[in-house]
Amino acid sequence: MTSTEQQKPQFDLKKWTHFLALGFGSGLAPKAPGTFGTLAALPLIYLQSLLIPQLALIWVLFAFVLGCYVCGQTAKDIGEHDHGAIVWDEVAGYSLAMWCIPFQWQYILLGFLLFRFFDIVKPWPIRVLDKKVHGGFGIMIDDMLAGFFSWLILFVLVQWQAFS
Repeated sequence: MTSTEQQKPQFDLKKWTHFLALGFGSGLAPKAPGTFGTLAALPLIYLQSLLIPQLALIWVLFAFVLGCYVCGQTAKDIGEHDHGAIVWDEVAGYSLAMWCIPFQWQYILLGFLLFRFFDIVKPWPIRVLDKKVHGGFGIMIDDMLAGFFSWLILFVLVQWQAFS
């Protein structure tokens, strides 16, 4: 057995925790699983856009708490913290980025690009949280902060009516 075979995680999509943690399977994309996980959030973000702001925020908080559990459990099951295929953190983070933002293609695209930028580059303090906080909360918190930074920029643009 090669070292690559030894390191291959054993995901079980029949387990609801794995299915959600893997972004409904989108995290199994061979390249850029975080990007595919972010894209998998789009139907949920559309539904979120139909809610009043308070219910949408409850959804985002629920996605975060649920993610702490499913991402932590999946990481524990495979024996690897924050494996690239675990993408529920992207789903929840992008959901936060799009909270109370109009569901228009310009904002969806800009929100996607901003979120992926903050998630990949991990400027301070995102990088600190990513390195120092572990478990399900650690998997989730850096993406939630990336989502929050993205939301701040989008919110300002909405207030300026940038795409109206």
